[in-house]
Amino acid sequence: MHKLCLDVKMDITAKELAAYCGGSVEGDGSATVSDFAKIEEAGKGDLSFIANPKYAHYASTTNASVLLVSKNFEAPSDLKATLVRVEDPYSSLARLMTMVAATKPKPKGIENPVSVGDGTQLPEDIYLGAFAYIGKNVKVGKGVQIYPQCYIGDNCEIGDDTVLYPGVKIYQGCKVGNRCIIHAGAVIGSDGFGFAPVAGHFEKIPQMGAVIIEDDVEIGANTTVDRATFGNTIIGKGTKLDNLIQIAHNVKVGENNVFAAQVGIAGSTKIGDRNKVGGQCGFAGHISIGNDNEIGAQSGLHSDVGNGKRLIGYPAVEAMQFARNAVNMKRLAEFLAAQNRKNK
Repeated sequence: MHKLCLDVKMDITAKELAAYCGGSVEGDGSATVSDFAKIEEAGKGDLSFIANPKYAHYASTTNASVLLVSKNFEAPSDLKATLVRVEDPYSSLARLMTMVAATKPKPKGIENPVSVGDGTQLPEDIYLGAFAYIGKNVKVGKGVQIYPQCYIGDNCEIGDDTVLYPGVKIYQGCKVGNRCIIHAGAVIGSDGFGFAPVAGHFEKIPQMGAVIIEDDVEIGANTTVDRATFGNTIIGKGTKLDNLIQIAHNVKVGENNVFAAQVGIAGSTKIGDRNKVGGQCGFAGHISIGNDNEIGAQSGLHSDVGNGKRLIGYPAVEAMQFARNAVNMKRLAEFLAAQNRKNK
């Protein structure tokens, strides 16, 4: 049976779970769970949840001991599991999983071999994995975890409780805030794509700026954030970047955005706060995106966008306009055929 990927166990009753999540119990309050599982794969002693209505039919067949559900969830008559009703099952599950994960012992100590440059002081509670390299005059905060084969260049700053997973590369002069998570293979501070056409060829423009990653940012595996030509490329507080994302030089991303995989943002574009961006979206350079926008997957944005828009398509248009355009495209063949018959 495939469980959610936690390697630590909990042991909590439905009653305790409801108290923690601010919910109410429907069924056996003493039912105990010790692990998480997908609803269709759960067994006795497992906790699962229903947040999306399309999974509601599993409530009748699941073997989970406890289900997190919304307060208005309509329980089937043949339900076997105990329900814990909460305002938002998904966010409640996230809080619970965060609490359980926090009980997992954190690695500490310095493995060998490692290389630490002059002027760099490491906190007592650091974890520094084998084959890690830290350059000169690096500031490393408390509780930092640096996994094997990471590279941190000269004059960087790494904030408290930040985690760098294996193979993260942070070039010289870049700053990473507190409580950040950077996943394997991510590259922070590589050169921006700057070249000047000169006499039939391209000459490299030195990229002399840096990257600032603010607090509580998470960056996915193999994502790249380029250093600025001058000044800083900035990823704002609380923003979450998925895997395989490209952030170009001098981009400024605001706070609490979420970007799905394979998004590409060209140079000097400014993105505001709380935007939700689907996978494979592309942003042209030197444009400005406002706040609270929702941008559908594979959209292409070539001009400024205000606040509170729902956009999709290439080029991106309002979601309702995109739907109308899609319907009209399906009718186009019929329309052309009718026109041909009319013209005969």
